[in-house]
Amino acid sequence: MNIIERVVEKLLWQSRFMIFLAVIASIVAAFVLVIIGTYDVVLVVKESLHAFTTVEGFEDYHKTAIKHIVSAVDVYLIATVLLIFGLGLYELFISKIDAAENDSRSSKILVVHTLDQLKDKLAKVIIMVLVVTFFKYAIDYKYEDIRSLLFLSAGVLMIALSVYFMHKGHTEEHEVNNKH
Repeated sequence: MNIIERVVEKLLWQSRFMIFLAVIASIVAAFVLVIIGTYDVVLVVKESLHAFTTVEGFEDYHKTAIKHIVSAVDVYLIATVLLIFGLGLYELFISKIDAAENDSRSSKILVVHTLDQLKDKLAKVIIMVLVVTFFKYAIDYKYEDIRSLLFLSAGVLMIALSVYFMHKGHTEEHEVNNKH
């Protein structure tokens, strides 16, 4: 009975390696998104070569450029979420990433020791994705009446509050960690 228990426990422990598929998929997806975001920026640069020929061309280019650049930032942030998620899963389920732990130049943003740290890092980046997405839609929205401006200001206020509380939580966490 003891042998069966040890074999089952060893199999259960080794089953954590299936998470490696999620790690690889997250890293590959992040890479693809970085390529997509870079393509958006390349389009802006390519269009800039023709944008300054007329005033109307510049105005159209200006709106298009902002939209593409904000989209690129949005895509880069989502790629960051996937990268943090993939590396965090690896650290939690497979092994520590020694290169990240020992690199004195890194900011340790990709180092994850607990599931709560992973959730916290992901939540912060996801909030930034939502902020950028809100900004992207606010650029295209037509503000025709006072109600639409009121909705815009309410959205900006909610974003400001979420960023404030996110920063306040980070500051309090930093103070608690410094006391220990």
